[in-house]
Amino acid sequence: MSNMAREILAFILTTSGWVLVSSTLPTDYWKVSSIDGTVITTATFWSNLWKTCVTDSTGVSNCKDFPSMLALDGYIQVCRGLMIAAVCLGFFGSIFSLIGMKCTKIGGPDKTKARIVCLAGITFISTGLCSLSACSLYAHRITSEFFDPMFVAQKYELGAALFIGWAGSTLCILGGALFCLSLSDGMSSKSPYPSDRRTFVNGGASLMSRPMPQSQSSHTRRPPPEYSSTSQHFDKNAYV
Repeated sequence: MSNMAREILAFILTTSGWVLVSSTLPTDYWKVSSIDGTVITTATFWSNLWKTCVTDSTGVSNCKDFPSMLALDGYIQVCRGLMIAAVCLGFFGSIFSLIGMKCTKIGGPDKTKARIVCLAGITFISTGLCSLSACSLYAHRITSEFFDPMFVAQKYELGAALFIGWAGSTLCILGGALFCLSLSDGMSSKSPYPSDRRTFVNGGASLMSRPMPQSQSSHTRRPPPEYSSTSQHFDKNAYV
């Protein structure tokens, strides 16, 4: 796979993952629970990072926002901070990737673009780790309360938002790793002209220093024509 094709694939993965991570922040169903009657579900309880709601059998929802940020549980505050950080890091990672990709006309020479793309990869990996940590922490709290026999309050199950967040985190980490691989390719790619010139010079020097064969260095010399040493005397009657 060429370097440009790898960067395009990484950009698609990271952008898709960032969109999925961003969509989990306002999603309702982080945790869900239902009370079943004999025939139909009488009530459905669900909650996210911002509010808790209940939906009755007629489809009417009654929601209550969390009253105070300082009065929240610690894990909800941590999840909020991690998800907001993931969204912000993904935004900057998208900008860095657009500047550093080889298919764009901005960013400078190839070495500089390779460094920018690697920075984008690190940013997207951080995005995936933040989102993965937030979803895993929230899921751990739900499962620990669900399997705790001493917990007598309403028990919840994992909601759809957690699975979307895990999928987006995985895409961000994979795409960020592909972006980081572009650094080695960008550093190893050099212009072929200096090496060719050096090879030509060295080759020419070796040819000049190589002794010429005897058959080529010594040419066969023809002896000069021999003229008669006796002078020719013409009689004056020869012109008559």
